[in-house]
Amino acid sequence: MNQLTTVWGEHLDPQNVLKEYPRPQMVRDSYENLNGYWDVSFTSDGEKPGAWQPILVPFSPEAPLSGVNRMLKPGEFLWYRRMLPDMKPDGGRILLHFGAVDQQADVYVNGKKVADHMGGYTPFSADITDALTDGENELLVRVQDDTDASWHSRGKQRTKRGNIWYTPQSGIWQTVWMERVPACYITGLHITPLFDQKSTQIIVSTNVPAEVSVSFEGETYRAGSGEKIVVMPKAFMPWSPDEPHLYDFAAACGEDSVRSYFALRSVEVKEDAQGVKRLHLNGKPYFHVGMLDQGYWPDGLYTAPSDEALIYDIRLAKDMGFNMLRKHIKIEPLRWYYHCDRLGMLVWQDMINGGRKDYNMLVITSPLFTGISLKDHHYRWFKRQDAEGRAEYYAELDEMIHHLYNCPSIVMWVPFNEGWGQFDAAEAVRRIQALDTTRTIDHASGWHDQGIGDFKSLHVYFKPYKFSDDPMKRCEILTEFGGYSFPVEGHLFNTEKAFGYKKIASLDDLAAAYKKLYEDEIIPVKEKGLSATVYTQVSDVEDEINGIVTYDRKVVKFHPAFMRAIHFQLQD
Repeated sequence: MNQLTTVWGEHLDPQNVLKEYPRPQMVRDSYENLNGYWDVSFTSDGEKPGAWQPILVPFSPEAPLSGVNRMLKPGEFLWYRRMLPDMKPDGGRILLHFGAVDQQADVYVNGKKVADHMGGYTPFSADITDALTDGENELLVRVQDDTDASWHSRGKQRTKRGNIWYTPQSGIWQTVWMERVPACYITGLHITPLFDQKSTQIIVSTNVPAEVSVSFEGETYRAGSGEKIVVMPKAFMPWSPDEPHLYDFAAACGEDSVRSYFALRSVEVKEDAQGVKRLHLNGKPYFHVGMLDQGYWPDGLYTAPSDEALIYDIRLAKDMGFNMLRKHIKIEPLRWYYHCDRLGMLVWQDMINGGRKDYNMLVITSPLFTGISLKDHHYRWFKRQDAEGRAEYYAELDEMIHHLYNCPSIVMWVPFNEGWGQFDAAEAVRRIQALDTTRTIDHASGWHDQGIGDFKSLHVYFKPYKFSDDPMKRCEILTEFGGYSFPVEGHLFNTEKAFGYKKIASLDDLAAAYKKLYEDEIIPVKEKGLSATVYTQVSDVEDEINGIVTYDRKVVKFHPAFMRAIHFQLQD
């Protein structure tokens, strides 16, 4: 395999790794970034190791930028160690935050366990005040990651990578940081746009009951923690990809304060003037011209080598005339969603798949050949026979919704994809709706439609796409298609094997095939009711060479103006 590098990885300063504040909707001034060189060790048991080597956090040991280049195997333990900076509580509390640790983490300060967390994609925190001493303070993190050897959520990681399955990664892969807070402090914000009322509801949560306040446009609103505060901007400016307006505000609890933002937008499915079900944004039909976005990097795997790298993918999509990205089987750091919020990019957010190893492809792909979707209460068929795994999925689904709820760019939740570990999709929808009524839900992207919800969701790769009326009169969305592949010499991860849904001989042929695909199969059926498209995909990823840009982000395969001209024909 070729070791590809991005320009951001090539210019990475190990003393200045991802230093940006990692939580843009809840920013404090007392911030200590812990990214950089730590110690790491692999053991076959859970006992603290005696020998260590350096690792560059937050890159996983499997990622080249970590400097380790070793896979954590199922059954092994991955240990991290570093000394904490001197941050005295001064009568308050010291919080330790992890953006994400894959997969199971136990955290110790001076030998005292301060936190544990299951799930490799959502953040967790610990109040470490009582474990600190006046001298040096040792932080230890013990990690286990079964990848695909168990039913835990794993995304597209596989111990034996290839085709659409990628190199696994483990351990710390998002920013680690500390904060000093007063004795009473803000633990969370819950921001709900009330578009029809031209206002926003803000709930401020605290660690103990207290009075909180919200400062917005020169006014201060007070309430008890956990109570609703409604603010109405003086100027009503709806958020959209064309005009991504954000409103700034601040929240306070005693001596603690955080800076945040919100946007005003509504998303729904309803009939247009001709009685056709369509996606609507801010009360008007809005066609989603999207791409599948895996969020992988050749040098950092799950971890982008810099904030600028995150921005690059989003800007490239916008320059090409796309207004939506489907974040595929991965949850990104919050800064990625912040850039979508401020730059104007709709986001469809996938939940992470799990279930037992090696999905039964005859089951998964059966709708392609029979046209019949299987009922997803047959747990064994979908590798979901473990009750613990199903319960864990629901817990992590709840965590994802809570974690990303405030991001205005997110307009759709996708709990299942192509039957990978799918089960009881109707229950997943019910759970999502209980937590969030402000977004749409694609209950089963691609295959194994359970005949519920607002969408008829299709994946079409190996045959022409043809629009057909849904008996349930739902909104039709083409949630994966295309995948045209062209290998760019010198920018290939695998020079011996390549995967794509249609091989193209040259860049000129690629552009011609793309134009024909849209003009023959997509643009003509928008009028009939097609409401969204998700082209595969943003970048090449390992064996997959169907990106609009190479895996190392160094060669863009299409001219932006050419792409914009095609996509303009789909805009409302």
